Amino acid sequence: MTLTTTADAVVGALLAHGVDTLYAVPGVHNDPLFDALWRQADRIRTVHARHEQAAAYMALGAALATGRPQPFAVVPGPGLLNAGAALLTAYSMNAPVLGLIGQIPDAEIGLSRGHLHEIHDQAGIIERLVGFTARIRSPEDAAPLVHAAMRAMRTGRPGPAALECAMDVYGRAAVLPPFFAPDPSPEPEIDEDAVRAAAKLLGNARNPLIMVGGGAHDAAPEVAALSAVLQAPVAAGFRRGRGILTSRDPLSVTHPLGHELWGEADVVLAVGTRLYFACREWGVDDDLKIIHVNADPDEPARHTPPTCALVGDAAPILRRIIDLVPAHNRARPPRRAEMEERQAKLRTRLAVLQPQLSFVDAIRSALPDDGIFVDEVTQIGFAARLAMPVYAPRTFLSPGYQDNLGWGFATALGAQDARRDVPVLSINGDGGFLYTATELATAVRHRIPLVAVVFSDGAFGNVRRIQEEQYGNRLIGCDLANPDFVRFAESFGVAAERARTPDELGAALKRGFARRDAPTLIEVPVGPMPSPWPFVFLPKVRGR
Repeated sequence: MTLTTTADAVVGALLAHGVDTLYAVPGVHNDPLFDALWRQADRIRTVHARHEQAAAYMALGAALATGRPQPFAVVPGPGLLNAGAALLTAYSMNAPVLGLIGQIPDAEIGLSRGHLHEIHDQAGIIERLVGFTARIRSPEDAAPLVHAAMRAMRTGRPGPAALECAMDVYGRAAVLPPFFAPDPSPEPEIDEDAVRAAAKLLGNARNPLIMVGGGAHDAAPEVAALSAVLQAPVAAGFRRGRGILTSRDPLSVTHPLGHELWGEADVVLAVGTRLYFACREWGVDDDLKIIHVNADPDEPARHTPPTCALVGDAAPILRRIIDLVPAHNRARPPRRAEMEERQAKLRTRLAVLQPQLSFVDAIRSALPDDGIFVDEVTQIGFAARLAMPVYAPRTFLSPGYQDNLGWGFATALGAQDARRDVPVLSINGDGGFLYTATELATAVRHRIPLVAVVFSDGAFGNVRRIQEEQYGNRLIGCDLANPDFVRFAESFGVAAERARTPDELGAALKRGFARRDAPTLIEVPVGPMPSPWPFVFLPKVRGR
């Protein structure tokens, strides 16, 4: 038992949970927290960004790349609001990001006296961005609330959490016991009746289809095993689910081919996905049986009532289904040849997306199989979602249904910082990159070897094309004034070059990936590109 401040207790509890990095922007409201971090600097790294938005996005990238909870710390008021987009994105992606949010002095909260960084009902704002939030009110509260936040992020539907702490509370001290992470919560019991019903439906299916989203990344072996035994294609969602079944397996399909197969399926196994596009746009009917596996009990029936719902962690549920399917499994012919032919036809259809696909091919050739690709809301990103081969879970990071411009570069910095054992590639348009481009300074300061590509067309390209095609070429708010991105990066001390063709990009990427102790930027000047949307927003293929 030792005399410990609240800030020391927070840091001690994080360490007990295996946290070794905190992303942050310091400020007076969090001074005791940073002092506590200094005392534990040999056990936990503090990676300070240049903007709270970037600190929170870096935590998001680290959480997505590793699957483990990742904290960030910011001051209240503007600090929280700057970090808000990343928390919102983490919520939409069910990512375990923990925000440590400062507060004004404890006795001043809620009195609207104009204290530095005071914000009306900060707790209420946070509550709308995360799944769990609480305020630390004493040293004794600190470790239990960190434990509660960690538990909330890992159990049930995963997602972000946040803890507030007033600036004076951080410095208060009390005699506290040593810090130990509590035992993990027991796994919820699997509904055996529902599992048996699911196994029977899948075994008897003529044309089974597996649909996967971000909630299936930790069940990749089970998904692959079920796909093989059922000869069932595995369709990844438009933004997430890529790599859960390797693209080397012809049963692994992307969004457009998933749309075709949805119209043919009689039984669909949906794992960790909202089925938004399928249920809302592609159609459902009485001939389609849907088995929904999801951690959130409210999710399976959100769009259409499923035939069978299984609530809990996907991996153990799928393992139990695998055990039971053979007793019901009908004989099906191998589908490799059929799916290879369908994949080739899709590639021919997608060939109109040039030069996007040539750049995507160059990226895939240069990026190692286990390298991580961080998507952005840009034309190359849209093409990659449709056509880029992905070989492993958590190696294709895409922003979920927020699909927010500007998320990519800082998120990729966090992914690369957390996974220094593999190359990470950030692709950007010139519009999205400048949201957090000054974090090149963070990459240099912390020697983060991220390779970033900026495809520069001098416009919000998607906005401009829509105005040209749908609004009589009445252009407004779409053209951009850009810096010379190579010279911009070099001003930070970043290695930078310009590539004008896919071959030049591939060669530049290999040079960047070989540089494992410093960041790289590659500018690729491009012109207008053809629309990907005919391959994304697809018509009904069944029912209502």
